[in-house]
Amino acid sequence: MVNKAYEHEAIEKKWQAIWDSLHCFEAKNDSSSPKFYPLIEFPYPSGEGLHVGHPRSNTALDIIARKRRMEGHNVLFPIGYDAFGLPTENFAIKTKIHPTIITKRNIEKFRSQLKKLGFSFDWSREVSTADPSYYKWTQWIFLKLFEHGLAYKKEMPINFCSSCKVGLANEEVIDGECERCGSPVIRKTINQWMLKITAYAQRLIDDLETVDFIEKVKAQQINWIGRSVGAELNFKVEGTNEEIRVFTTRPDTLFGSTYMVLSPEHPLISKLSERITNLDEVEGYQLLSAKKSDLERSALSKEKTGVALKGIKAINPATKQPIPIWISDYVLITYGTGAIMAVPAHDTRDYEFAKQFSMPIVQVVSGGNIEEAAHTDCDNGTMINSGFIDGLDVKSAQEKMIQWLVSEGIGEKKVNFKLRDWVFSRQRYWGEPIPLVYCEKCDWQPIPESKLPLELPQIDDFYPTDDGTSPLSRAVDWVNTTCPKCGGKARRETDTMPNWAGSSAYFIRYCDPHNEGKFVSKQAADYWLPVDWYNGGMEHTTLHLLYSRFWHKFLFDIGVVSTPEPYKKRTSQGMVLGENG
Repeated sequence: MVNKAYEHEAIEKKWQAIWDSLHCFEAKNDSSSPKFYPLIEFPYPSGEGLHVGHPRSNTALDIIARKRRMEGHNVLFPIGYDAFGLPTENFAIKTKIHPTIITKRNIEKFRSQLKKLGFSFDWSREVSTADPSYYKWTQWIFLKLFEHGLAYKKEMPINFCSSCKVGLANEEVIDGECERCGSPVIRKTINQWMLKITAYAQRLIDDLETVDFIEKVKAQQINWIGRSVGAELNFKVEGTNEEIRVFTTRPDTLFGSTYMVLSPEHPLISKLSERITNLDEVEGYQLLSAKKSDLERSALSKEKTGVALKGIKAINPATKQPIPIWISDYVLITYGTGAIMAVPAHDTRDYEFAKQFSMPIVQVVSGGNIEEAAHTDCDNGTMINSGFIDGLDVKSAQEKMIQWLVSEGIGEKKVNFKLRDWVFSRQRYWGEPIPLVYCEKCDWQPIPESKLPLELPQIDDFYPTDDGTSPLSRAVDWVNTTCPKCGGKARRETDTMPNWAGSSAYFIRYCDPHNEGKFVSKQAADYWLPVDWYNGGMEHTTLHLLYSRFWHKFLFDIGVVSTPEPYKKRTSQGMVLGENG
Protein backbone atom coordinates (compact mmCIF):
# COMPACT_ATOMS: atom_id res chain seq x y z
CA MET A 1 0.00 0.00 0.00
CA VAL A 2 1.43 3.42 -1.02
CA ASN A 3 1.89 5.98 1.75
CA LYS A 4 -0.10 8.94 0.37
CA ALA A 5 1.70 11.49 2.60
CA TYR A 6 5.08 10.21 1.38
CA GLU A 7 3.88 10.32 -2.24
CA HIS A 8 2.72 13.94 -1.87
CA GLU A 9 6.00 14.95 -0.23
CA ALA A 10 8.01 13.32 -3.04
CA ILE A 11 5.98 15.15 -5.70
CA GLU A 12 6.33 18.46 -3.87
CA LYS A 13 10.10 18.04 -3.47
CA LYS A 14 10.47 17.20 -7.16
CA TRP A 15 8.66 20.32 -8.37
CA GLN A 16 10.18 22.61 -5.78
CA ALA A 17 13.62 21.49 -6.99
CA ILE A 18 12.61 22.19 -10.60
CA TRP A 19 11.34 25.68 -9.64
CA ASP A 20 14.68 26.39 -7.95
CA SER A 21 16.79 25.15 -10.85
CA LEU A 22 14.80 27.17 -13.39
CA HIS A 23 14.71 30.31 -11.16
CA CYS A 24 10.96 30.41 -11.86
CA PHE A 25 10.07 33.07 -9.32
CA GLU A 26 13.03 35.42 -9.57
CA ALA A 27 12.17 38.99 -10.43
CA LYS A 28 14.01 40.54 -13.38
CA ASN A 29 15.57 43.99 -13.15
CA ASP A 30 13.86 44.77 -16.43
CA SER A 31 11.84 47.96 -16.55
CA SER A 32 10.41 47.16 -20.01
CA SER A 33 7.80 44.87 -18.35
CA PRO A 34 5.03 46.13 -16.09
CA LYS A 35 6.06 45.44 -12.49
CA PHE A 36 4.05 44.14 -9.57
CA TYR A 37 5.49 44.20 -6.05
CA PRO A 38 3.46 42.25 -3.45
CA LEU A 39 4.92 42.25 0.09
CA ILE A 40 4.37 40.14 3.18
CA GLU A 41 5.68 41.12 6.62
CA PHE A 42 8.93 39.18 6.87
CA PRO A 43 8.75 36.72 9.79
CA TYR A 44 10.54 36.89 13.14
CA PRO A 45 12.52 33.59 13.26
CA SER A 46 11.43 32.25 16.65
CA GLY A 47 12.47 28.86 17.98
CA GLU A 48 8.99 27.38 17.50
CA GLY A 49 9.05 27.78 13.73
CA LEU A 50 6.13 29.04 11.62
CA HIS A 51 2.74 29.53 13.24
CA VAL A 52 -0.65 29.36 11.54
CA GLY A 53 -0.68 33.12 10.91
CA HIS A 54 2.32 32.89 8.55
CA PRO A 55 0.76 30.64 5.87
CA ARG A 56 -2.54 32.47 6.28
CA SER A 57 -0.95 35.82 5.39
CA ASN A 58 1.57 34.47 2.86
CA THR A 59 -0.90 32.31 0.90
CA ALA A 60 -3.18 35.25 0.12
CA LEU A 61 -0.44 37.25 -1.61
CA ASP A 62 1.17 34.15 -3.14
CA ILE A 63 -2.07 33.62 -5.09
CA ILE A 64 -2.02 37.26 -6.24
CA ALA A 65 1.69 37.01 -7.20
CA ARG A 66 1.12 33.88 -9.33
CA LYS A 67 -1.88 35.45 -11.06
CA ARG A 68 0.09 38.62 -11.90
CA ARG A 69 2.95 36.52 -13.39
CA MET A 70 0.44 34.74 -15.63
CA GLU A 71 -0.83 38.15 -16.72
CA GLY A 72 2.67 39.11 -17.90
CA HIS A 73 3.90 41.17 -14.95
CA ASN A 74 7.46 41.19 -13.68
CA VAL A 75 6.70 40.18 -10.07
CA LEU A 76 8.93 40.87 -7.05
CA PHE A 77 7.68 38.64 -4.20
CA PRO A 78 10.59 38.70 -1.71
CA ILE A 79 11.33 37.02 1.62
CA GLY A 80 13.63 37.67 4.59
CA TYR A 81 13.89 37.51 8.38
CA ASP A 82 13.37 40.16 11.06
CA ALA A 83 16.07 38.57 13.19
CA PHE A 84 17.19 41.03 15.89
CA GLY A 85 15.27 41.75 19.10
CA LEU A 86 14.19 40.74 22.59
CA PRO A 87 12.50 37.33 22.04
CA THR A 88 15.72 35.77 20.76
CA GLU A 89 17.83 37.47 23.43
CA ASN A 90 15.49 36.35 26.22
CA PHE A 91 15.55 32.79 24.86
CA ALA A 92 19.37 32.97 24.72
CA ILE A 93 19.51 34.12 28.36
CA LYS A 94 17.20 31.28 29.39
CA THR A 95 19.06 28.53 27.48
CA LYS A 96 22.58 30.04 27.74
CA ILE A 97 22.99 29.60 23.97
CA HIS A 98 24.38 32.62 22.08
CA PRO A 99 21.78 34.62 20.06
CA THR A 100 23.92 34.24 16.91
CA ILE A 101 23.63 30.44 17.10
CA ILE A 102 19.92 30.52 17.90
CA THR A 103 19.15 32.94 15.05
CA LYS A 104 21.09 30.88 12.47
CA ARG A 105 19.31 27.71 13.59
CA ASN A 106 15.87 29.35 13.53
CA ILE A 107 16.36 30.90 10.08
CA GLU A 108 17.32 27.48 8.67
CA LYS A 109 14.12 26.04 10.16
CA PHE A 110 11.95 28.86 8.77
CA ARG A 111 13.53 28.61 5.33
CA SER A 112 12.91 24.87 5.22
CA GLN A 113 9.28 25.23 6.30
CA LEU A 114 8.56 28.08 3.86
CA LYS A 115 10.04 26.07 0.97
CA LYS A 116 7.98 23.01 1.94
CA LEU A 117 4.84 25.15 1.75
CA GLY A 118 5.77 26.00 -1.84
CA PHE A 119 5.44 29.78 -1.76
CA SER A 120 6.63 31.48 -4.94
CA PHE A 121 9.19 33.71 -3.19
CA ASP A 122 12.21 35.18 -4.94
CA TRP A 123 14.82 33.41 -2.79
CA SER A 124 17.68 35.19 -4.59
CA ARG A 125 16.81 38.38 -2.64
CA GLU A 126 16.60 36.82 0.84
CA VAL A 127 17.77 39.15 3.66
CA SER A 128 18.26 38.92 7.42
CA THR A 129 18.27 42.04 9.60
CA ALA A 130 21.02 40.45 11.78
CA ASP A 131 23.39 40.06 8.81
CA PRO A 132 26.10 42.81 8.86
CA SER A 133 25.74 43.27 5.09
CA TYR A 134 22.10 44.18 5.74
CA TYR A 135 22.39 46.21 8.94
CA LYS A 136 25.18 48.25 7.40
CA TRP A 137 22.33 50.08 5.67
CA THR A 138 20.15 50.33 8.80
CA GLN A 139 23.13 52.05 10.41
CA TRP A 140 23.61 54.24 7.33
CA ILE A 141 19.98 55.44 7.55
CA PHE A 142 20.48 56.22 11.26
CA LEU A 143 23.56 58.30 10.43
CA LYS A 144 21.52 60.23 7.84
CA LEU A 145 18.81 60.90 10.45
CA PHE A 146 21.53 62.10 12.85
CA GLU A 147 23.08 64.31 10.14
CA HIS A 148 19.68 65.95 9.51
CA GLY A 149 18.96 66.59 13.21
CA LEU A 150 16.28 63.90 13.47
CA ALA A 151 18.25 61.68 15.90
CA TYR A 152 19.09 63.19 19.27
CA LYS A 153 19.80 62.10 22.85
CA LYS A 154 17.49 62.95 25.74
CA GLU A 155 16.84 61.87 29.32
CA MET A 156 13.63 59.84 29.43
CA PRO A 157 11.80 58.03 32.23
CA ILE A 158 11.37 54.33 31.40
CA ASN A 159 9.83 51.27 33.05
CA PHE A 160 12.68 49.27 34.63
CA CYS A 161 12.36 45.77 36.11
CA SER A 162 14.27 45.55 39.40
CA SER A 163 14.98 41.84 38.81
CA CYS A 164 15.45 41.44 35.04
CA LYS A 165 17.53 44.68 35.06
CA VAL A 166 15.99 45.80 31.79
CA GLY A 167 13.69 48.46 30.41
CA LEU A 168 10.12 47.29 29.72
CA ALA A 169 7.49 48.46 27.26
CA ASN A 170 4.26 49.78 28.81
CA GLU A 171 2.52 46.61 27.67
CA GLU A 172 4.97 44.51 29.75
CA VAL A 173 3.98 46.10 33.08
CA ILE A 174 0.98 44.60 34.89
CA ASP A 175 -0.18 46.19 38.17
CA GLY A 176 3.25 47.68 38.74
CA GLU A 177 5.03 44.34 38.26
CA CYS A 178 7.12 42.79 35.49
CA GLU A 179 5.02 40.59 33.22
CA ARG A 180 7.89 38.09 32.97
CA CYS A 181 9.04 37.64 36.56
CA GLY A 182 6.52 39.42 38.80
CA SER A 183 9.15 41.69 40.37
CA PRO A 184 8.39 45.36 41.15
CA VAL A 185 8.84 47.80 38.28
CA ILE A 186 10.29 51.25 38.93
CA ARG A 187 10.59 54.36 36.80
CA LYS A 188 14.20 54.98 35.86
CA THR A 189 15.41 58.08 34.03
CA ILE A 190 18.14 57.33 31.52
CA ASN A 191 19.67 58.93 28.43
CA GLN A 192 17.97 57.57 25.33
CA TRP A 193 18.42 58.08 21.60
CA MET A 194 15.25 59.57 20.14
CA LEU A 195 14.04 59.88 16.54
CA LYS A 196 12.04 62.99 15.71
CA ILE A 197 9.03 61.32 14.11
CA THR A 198 6.90 64.26 15.34
CA ALA A 199 8.46 66.38 12.57
CA TYR A 200 6.48 64.18 10.14
CA ALA A 201 3.22 63.98 12.14
CA GLN A 202 1.09 66.13 9.82
CA ARG A 203 2.39 64.48 6.64
CA LEU A 204 1.78 61.03 8.12
CA ILE A 205 -1.90 62.01 8.47
CA ASP A 206 -2.31 63.99 5.22
CA ASP A 207 -0.73 61.39 2.93
CA LEU A 208 -3.18 58.68 4.02
CA GLU A 209 -5.49 60.37 1.49
CA THR A 210 -3.18 59.20 -1.32
CA VAL A 211 -3.10 55.45 -0.50
CA ASP A 212 -5.47 52.49 -0.67
CA PHE A 213 -5.44 51.30 2.96
CA ILE A 214 -8.46 49.66 4.57
CA GLU A 215 -10.35 52.26 6.62
CA LYS A 216 -9.62 50.55 9.94
CA VAL A 217 -5.88 50.86 9.28
CA LYS A 218 -6.17 54.55 8.35
CA ALA A 219 -8.17 55.18 11.54
CA GLN A 220 -5.49 53.45 13.67
CA GLN A 221 -2.77 55.63 12.15
CA ILE A 222 -4.76 58.85 12.63
CA ASN A 223 -5.77 58.00 16.21
CA TRP A 224 -2.22 57.08 17.22
CA ILE A 225 -0.83 60.37 15.84
CA GLY A 226 -3.69 62.17 17.61
CA ARG A 227 -3.83 65.62 16.00
CA SER A 228 -5.75 68.22 17.99
CA VAL A 229 -6.17 71.97 17.54
CA GLY A 230 -6.47 74.32 20.49
CA ALA A 231 -4.36 76.75 22.48
CA GLU A 232 -1.34 76.77 24.75
CA LEU A 233 -1.53 79.23 27.64
CA ASN A 234 0.17 80.11 30.91
CA PHE A 235 -1.24 80.09 34.44
CA LYS A 236 0.80 82.14 36.91
CA VAL A 237 1.73 80.52 40.23
CA GLU A 238 0.51 82.89 42.95
CA GLY A 239 3.28 84.83 44.71
CA THR A 240 6.08 83.58 42.42
CA ASN A 241 7.59 84.25 39.00
CA GLU A 242 6.74 80.70 37.91
CA GLU A 243 4.14 79.82 35.29
CA ILE A 244 2.41 76.57 34.35
CA ARG A 245 2.03 75.96 30.63
CA VAL A 246 -0.99 73.93 29.50
CA PHE A 247 -2.44 72.80 26.18
CA THR A 248 -6.22 72.68 25.79
CA THR A 249 -8.50 71.86 22.88
CA ARG A 250 -11.23 73.93 24.60
CA PRO A 251 -9.85 77.40 25.35
CA ASP A 252 -13.48 78.60 25.38
CA THR A 253 -13.98 76.82 28.74
CA LEU A 254 -11.21 78.75 30.56
CA PHE A 255 -13.73 80.48 32.88
CA GLY A 256 -14.75 76.98 34.08
CA SER A 257 -11.23 75.89 35.10
CA THR A 258 -11.50 75.44 38.89
CA TYR A 259 -8.24 73.57 39.57
CA MET A 260 -5.06 72.38 37.84
CA VAL A 261 -3.40 68.96 37.73
CA LEU A 262 0.30 68.33 37.19
CA SER A 263 2.06 65.09 36.35
CA PRO A 264 3.85 63.69 39.45
CA GLU A 265 7.11 64.16 37.51
CA HIS A 266 6.50 67.84 36.69
CA PRO A 267 9.68 69.91 37.31
CA LEU A 268 7.69 72.67 39.08
CA ILE A 269 7.30 70.39 42.12
CA SER A 270 11.02 70.36 42.89
CA LYS A 271 11.36 74.04 41.94
CA LEU A 272 8.76 75.09 44.52
CA SER A 273 9.43 72.34 47.08
CA GLU A 274 10.21 74.86 49.82
CA ARG A 275 6.73 76.38 49.46
CA ILE A 276 4.89 73.03 49.49
CA THR A 277 3.79 72.37 53.06
CA ASN A 278 2.90 68.67 52.59
CA LEU A 279 6.06 67.66 50.72
CA ASP A 280 6.32 64.24 52.42
CA GLU A 281 2.83 63.32 51.21
CA VAL A 282 3.65 64.59 47.71
CA GLU A 283 6.91 62.63 47.52
CA GLY A 284 5.16 59.47 48.74
CA TYR A 285 2.62 59.81 45.92
CA GLN A 286 5.43 60.38 43.40
CA LEU A 287 7.04 57.08 44.47
CA LEU A 288 3.75 55.18 44.04
CA SER A 289 3.22 56.73 40.58
CA ALA A 290 6.73 55.73 39.50
CA LYS A 291 5.72 52.07 39.84
CA LYS A 292 2.92 52.31 37.28
CA SER A 293 3.11 52.14 33.50
CA ASP A 294 1.70 54.93 31.32
CA LEU A 295 -1.08 52.56 30.21
CA GLU A 296 -2.17 51.90 33.79
CA ARG A 297 -2.01 55.58 34.68
CA SER A 298 -4.13 56.72 31.75
CA ALA A 299 -6.82 54.00 32.01
CA LEU A 300 -10.21 55.73 32.00
CA SER A 301 -11.84 53.18 34.32
CA LYS A 302 -9.36 53.38 37.18
CA GLU A 303 -10.01 55.07 40.50
CA LYS A 304 -8.84 58.68 40.55
CA THR A 305 -6.01 59.40 43.01
CA GLY A 306 -4.04 62.56 43.73
CA VAL A 307 -2.49 64.91 46.25
CA ALA A 308 -3.01 68.67 46.57
CA LEU A 309 0.14 70.81 46.50
CA LYS A 310 -0.59 72.69 49.72
CA GLY A 311 1.08 76.09 49.99
CA ILE A 312 0.89 76.99 46.29
CA LYS A 313 -1.97 78.00 44.01
CA ALA A 314 -2.37 79.03 40.38
CA ILE A 315 -4.23 82.07 39.07
CA ASN A 316 -6.92 81.42 36.47
CA PRO A 317 -6.05 84.12 33.87
CA ALA A 318 -9.71 84.65 32.91
CA THR A 319 -11.32 84.88 36.38
CA LYS A 320 -8.17 86.18 38.14
CA GLN A 321 -9.09 83.82 41.02
CA PRO A 322 -6.60 81.51 42.78
CA ILE A 323 -7.26 77.81 42.11
CA PRO A 324 -5.70 74.71 43.74
CA ILE A 325 -2.88 72.75 42.11
CA TRP A 326 -2.93 68.96 42.41
CA ILE A 327 -0.74 66.13 41.20
CA SER A 328 -2.33 62.98 39.81
CA ASP A 329 -0.91 60.01 37.94
CA TYR A 330 -3.51 60.29 35.14
CA VAL A 331 -1.53 63.30 33.83
CA LEU A 332 1.59 62.12 31.97
CA ILE A 333 4.79 64.16 31.71
CA THR A 334 5.32 62.70 28.22
CA TYR A 335 2.02 64.04 26.83
CA GLY A 336 1.39 67.70 26.09
CA THR A 337 3.03 69.90 28.71
CA GLY A 338 2.60 67.50 31.64
CA ALA A 339 -0.09 69.79 33.12
CA ILE A 340 -3.78 70.36 32.52
CA MET A 341 -6.37 73.02 33.33
CA ALA A 342 -9.25 71.02 34.79
CA VAL A 343 -12.77 71.97 33.68
CA PRO A 344 -14.87 69.45 35.63
CA ALA A 345 -18.25 70.59 34.29
CA HIS A 346 -17.28 69.50 30.77
CA ASP A 347 -14.76 66.65 31.09
CA THR A 348 -15.66 63.24 32.54
CA ARG A 349 -12.27 62.56 34.12
CA ASP A 350 -12.03 66.05 35.63
CA TYR A 351 -15.63 65.69 36.88
CA GLU A 352 -14.92 62.38 38.66
CA PHE A 353 -11.75 63.86 40.18
CA ALA A 354 -13.59 66.98 41.36
CA LYS A 355 -16.41 64.92 42.89
CA GLN A 356 -13.96 62.63 44.67
CA PHE A 357 -12.01 65.53 46.19
CA SER A 358 -14.95 67.95 46.70
CA MET A 359 -13.82 70.71 44.34
CA PRO A 360 -16.03 73.34 42.71
CA ILE A 361 -17.71 72.60 39.37
CA VAL A 362 -18.66 75.65 37.25
CA GLN A 363 -20.72 75.11 34.09
CA VAL A 364 -19.68 77.37 31.21
CA VAL A 365 -21.51 75.78 28.24
CA SER A 366 -25.30 75.52 28.34
CA GLY A 367 -27.09 72.14 28.37
CA GLY A 368 -26.94 68.90 30.35
CA ASN A 369 -27.34 68.42 34.08
CA ILE A 370 -23.98 68.79 35.84
CA GLU A 371 -25.50 67.61 39.12
CA GLU A 372 -25.56 64.14 37.58
CA ALA A 373 -22.61 64.09 35.16
CA ALA A 374 -20.20 66.21 33.15
CA HIS A 375 -21.84 67.91 30.16
CA THR A 376 -19.44 66.81 27.41
CA ASP A 377 -21.68 67.05 24.34
CA CYS A 378 -21.12 70.79 24.17
CA ASP A 379 -19.75 71.56 20.70
CA ASN A 380 -22.93 73.44 19.77
CA GLY A 381 -23.89 75.07 23.07
CA THR A 382 -23.90 78.70 24.21
CA MET A 383 -21.36 80.15 26.64
CA ILE A 384 -22.55 80.99 30.18
CA ASN A 385 -20.72 82.19 33.32
CA SER A 386 -17.93 83.25 30.97
CA GLY A 387 -17.40 87.00 31.19
CA PHE A 388 -16.56 88.58 27.84
CA ILE A 389 -17.58 85.50 25.81
CA ASP A 390 -21.01 85.03 27.45
CA GLY A 391 -23.77 84.31 24.93
CA LEU A 392 -21.43 83.32 22.10
CA ASP A 393 -21.68 79.94 20.36
CA VAL A 394 -18.79 77.58 21.09
CA LYS A 395 -16.91 78.11 17.82
CA SER A 396 -17.05 81.91 18.05
CA ALA A 397 -16.08 81.74 21.74
CA GLN A 398 -13.00 79.64 20.94
CA GLU A 399 -11.82 82.14 18.32
CA LYS A 400 -12.45 85.14 20.59
CA MET A 401 -10.70 83.49 23.56
CA ILE A 402 -7.60 82.70 21.48
CA GLN A 403 -7.50 86.31 20.25
CA TRP A 404 -7.71 87.47 23.88
CA LEU A 405 -4.93 85.09 25.01
CA VAL A 406 -2.67 86.40 22.23
CA SER A 407 -3.47 90.06 22.98
CA GLU A 408 -2.73 89.49 26.70
CA GLY A 409 0.55 87.77 25.85
CA ILE A 410 -0.36 84.62 27.78
CA GLY A 411 -1.21 82.15 25.04
CA GLU A 412 -1.37 81.22 21.36
CA LYS A 413 -3.22 78.98 18.93
CA LYS A 414 -1.54 75.58 18.82
CA VAL A 415 -1.73 72.29 16.92
CA ASN A 416 -0.77 69.42 19.19
CA PHE A 417 -0.10 65.76 18.51
CA LYS A 418 -0.47 62.82 20.86
CA LEU A 419 2.42 61.22 18.98
CA ARG A 420 5.72 61.40 20.87
CA ASP A 421 9.21 61.16 19.45
CA TRP A 422 10.36 57.57 19.02
CA VAL A 423 12.46 56.18 21.92
CA PHE A 424 15.02 54.41 19.77
CA SER A 425 17.79 52.99 21.97
CA ARG A 426 17.70 49.70 23.87
CA GLN A 427 20.01 48.68 26.72
CA ARG A 428 20.28 45.18 25.29
CA TYR A 429 22.80 43.12 23.35
CA TRP A 430 20.96 41.57 20.40
CA GLY A 431 20.43 44.54 18.11
CA GLU A 432 22.19 46.80 15.61
CA PRO A 433 25.03 48.81 17.22
CA ILE A 434 24.41 52.56 17.01
CA PRO A 435 27.30 53.90 14.87
CA LEU A 436 28.26 56.90 17.04
CA VAL A 437 31.11 57.62 19.43
CA TYR A 438 31.25 60.08 22.31
CA CYS A 439 34.26 62.38 22.64
CA GLU A 440 34.49 64.81 25.58
CA LYS A 441 35.95 67.43 23.23
CA CYS A 442 33.77 66.89 20.13
CA ASP A 443 30.53 65.49 21.64
CA TRP A 444 28.69 62.76 19.67
CA GLN A 445 30.35 61.96 16.35
CA PRO A 446 29.26 59.59 13.57
CA ILE A 447 31.68 56.92 12.49
CA PRO A 448 32.69 57.38 8.81
CA GLU A 449 30.36 55.69 6.31
CA SER A 450 33.41 53.86 4.92
CA LYS A 451 33.67 52.05 8.30
CA LEU A 452 30.14 50.60 8.08
CA PRO A 453 28.96 48.14 9.10
CA LEU A 454 29.95 48.61 12.72
CA GLU A 455 29.63 44.94 13.64
CA LEU A 456 28.12 43.67 16.86
CA PRO A 457 30.99 42.18 18.88
CA GLN A 458 30.68 38.52 19.82
CA ILE A 459 30.59 38.53 23.62
CA ASP A 460 29.78 35.57 25.88
CA ASP A 461 28.36 37.67 28.71
CA PHE A 462 25.32 39.11 26.96
CA TYR A 463 23.16 39.11 30.10
CA PRO A 464 21.50 42.34 31.35
CA THR A 465 23.59 44.48 33.72
CA ASP A 466 22.66 45.43 37.29
CA ASP A 467 22.68 49.16 36.57
CA GLY A 468 20.60 49.01 33.38
CA THR A 469 23.43 49.83 30.96
CA SER A 470 23.80 47.73 27.85
CA PRO A 471 25.74 44.43 28.05
CA LEU A 472 27.94 45.91 25.29
CA SER A 473 29.56 48.10 27.97
CA ARG A 474 31.46 44.93 29.01
CA ALA A 475 33.19 44.75 25.60
CA VAL A 476 35.88 47.18 26.78
CA ASP A 477 38.21 46.79 23.78
CA TRP A 478 35.31 47.46 21.43
CA VAL A 479 33.91 50.38 23.47
CA ASN A 480 37.21 52.29 23.76
CA THR A 481 38.06 53.87 20.43
CA THR A 482 39.24 57.14 18.87
CA CYS A 483 37.20 60.16 17.87
CA PRO A 484 36.77 60.31 14.06
CA LYS A 485 36.93 64.13 14.25
CA CYS A 486 39.91 64.93 16.53
CA GLY A 487 41.62 61.55 16.90
CA GLY A 488 41.41 61.71 20.71
CA LYS A 489 40.01 59.16 23.13
CA ALA A 490 36.34 58.29 22.63
CA ARG A 491 33.75 55.68 23.64
CA ARG A 492 31.31 53.89 21.39
CA GLU A 493 27.59 54.07 22.10
CA THR A 494 26.72 50.80 23.88
CA ASP A 495 22.94 50.96 23.41
CA THR A 496 21.59 49.05 20.42
CA MET A 497 18.71 49.77 18.04
CA PRO A 498 15.19 48.39 18.67
CA ASN A 499 13.59 45.48 16.83
CA TRP A 500 11.68 48.07 14.74
CA ALA A 501 14.85 49.43 13.09
CA GLY A 502 15.54 46.53 10.76
CA SER A 503 11.94 46.35 9.58
CA SER A 504 11.51 50.05 8.83
CA ALA A 505 13.07 49.98 5.36
CA TYR A 506 13.49 46.29 4.45
CA PHE A 507 11.04 46.56 1.56
CA ILE A 508 13.39 49.10 -0.09
CA ARG A 509 16.45 46.86 0.28
CA TYR A 510 14.60 44.00 -1.44
CA CYS A 511 14.64 46.14 -4.60
CA ASP A 512 18.46 45.98 -4.76
CA PRO A 513 19.71 43.56 -2.06
CA HIS A 514 23.16 42.83 -3.53
CA ASN A 515 24.21 46.44 -4.11
CA GLU A 516 27.32 46.94 -1.94
CA GLY A 517 27.79 50.62 -2.81
CA LYS A 518 24.28 51.97 -2.19
CA PHE A 519 21.27 51.15 -0.07
CA VAL A 520 19.31 51.06 -3.32
CA SER A 521 20.09 52.31 -6.82
CA LYS A 522 17.91 55.07 -8.26
CA GLN A 523 16.98 52.80 -11.17
CA ALA A 524 15.80 49.97 -8.88
CA ALA A 525 13.92 52.31 -6.54
CA ASP A 526 12.21 54.15 -9.39
CA TYR A 527 11.13 50.87 -11.02
CA TRP A 528 9.94 48.80 -8.04
CA LEU A 529 8.58 51.35 -5.56
CA PRO A 530 6.09 51.87 -4.14
CA VAL A 531 5.06 48.39 -2.96
CA ASP A 532 1.85 47.58 -4.85
CA TRP A 533 0.18 45.47 -2.17
CA TYR A 534 1.28 44.95 1.45
CA ASN A 535 -0.52 42.33 3.55
CA GLY A 536 0.01 41.37 7.17
CA GLY A 537 -1.43 41.21 10.66
CA MET A 538 -3.64 43.91 12.21
CA GLU A 539 -1.23 43.98 15.17
CA HIS A 540 1.37 45.66 12.93
CA THR A 541 -0.81 48.34 11.35
CA THR A 542 -0.01 50.95 13.97
CA LEU A 543 3.63 51.15 15.08
CA HIS A 544 5.42 49.19 12.32
CA LEU A 545 3.37 50.89 9.63
CA LEU A 546 3.96 54.31 11.19
CA TYR A 547 7.72 53.81 11.63
CA SER A 548 8.26 52.46 8.12
CA ARG A 549 6.21 55.30 6.59
CA PHE A 550 8.33 57.80 8.59
CA TRP A 551 11.64 56.30 7.41
CA HIS A 552 10.41 56.16 3.82
CA LYS A 553 9.32 59.81 3.88
CA PHE A 554 12.71 60.81 5.27
CA LEU A 555 14.48 58.82 2.52
CA PHE A 556 12.18 60.52 -0.01
CA ASP A 557 13.20 63.92 1.39
CA ILE A 558 16.90 63.17 0.94
CA GLY A 559 16.44 61.76 -2.57
CA VAL A 560 17.00 58.04 -1.93
CA VAL A 561 13.50 57.05 -3.10
CA SER A 562 11.15 58.88 -5.44
CA THR A 563 7.75 58.13 -3.90
CA PRO A 564 6.45 59.90 -0.74
CA GLU A 565 4.58 56.78 0.47
CA PRO A 566 6.06 53.26 0.66
CA TYR A 567 2.89 51.21 0.06
CA LYS A 568 0.08 51.77 -2.45
CA LYS A 569 -2.27 49.26 -0.81
CA ARG A 570 -2.39 47.79 2.70
CA THR A 571 -4.65 44.95 3.81
CA SER A 572 -4.72 42.88 6.99
CA GLN A 573 -6.05 39.41 7.61
CA GLY A 574 -7.78 38.83 10.92
CA MET A 575 -6.22 37.24 13.99
CA VAL A 576 -6.36 33.47 14.50
CA LEU A 577 -7.39 33.12 18.15
CA GLY A 578 -7.19 30.21 20.56
CA GLU A 579 -10.21 28.79 22.43
CA ASN A 580 -9.66 31.32 25.25
CA GLY A 581 -9.79 34.24 22.80
